[in-house]
Amino acid sequence: MSADTVKLLEDALKLPAGERADLASCLYASLEQESDLPLHPSWEAEIKRRIRDVDSGKAVLIPLEEARKRIFGNE
Repeated sequence: MSADTVKLLEDALKLPAGERADLASCLYASLEQESDLPLHPSWEAEIKRRIRDVDSGKAVLIPLEEARKRIFGNE
């Protein structure tokens, strides 16, 4: 990593957990937009299975804020 990237990481790690999660989510979403990042076939199969579960109503979805509360507790 470059010195700028290390500094950015150090600053990001000082953020509260919720803000770090938001930042990580945004960074990950930016990677998802890159079409040249190959997925392992097992991940592709898992993603397709999860999409089918959501589309069929088998998966129970919860709002993002509720998921964060369950994962991180009340912040």
